[in-house]
Amino acid sequence: MKTDNSSFERVDEFKYLGTTLTNQNSIAVRQCLLSFGAESFVSTSLLSKNLKIKIYRTIILPVVLYGCEIWSLREVRRLRVFENRVLRRIFGPKRDEVTGEWRKLHNEELNNMYSSPNIVRVIKSRRMRWSGHVARMG
Repeated sequence: MKTDNSSFERVDEFKYLGTTLTNQNSIAVRQCLLSFGAESFVSTSLLSKNLKIKIYRTIILPVVLYGCEIWSLREVRRLRVFENRVLRRIFGPKRDEVTGEWRKLHNEELNNMYSSPNIVRVIKSRRMRWSGHVARMG
């Protein structure tokens, strides 16, 4: 790939911010969360929903978004699915008013309940900030 006066070669893997990235861009988010028990935090009934959201924002999101500025769009879509899964565990099921049966929350309902920007917006913001840094480099 060439930009201006610089050229970049394609490699199978490289190290970025202390993490080795491969040409497959596989993100082991679920394995990472399982390793320090984050799924048990968002699934337990012993913690309030507000506390679970704080744990998600302060512990889980920084781990998940580490190095997100250079990820492909495919990875970003996977993270949106991941975020919806975590939020569904935090907020739990909803009882349907008509049928009286329990059901999963729809994506729009999750967006309304979770007041912070979704993970895709956070990634876009970080990419813009990062591109600004790159543009100012010598």
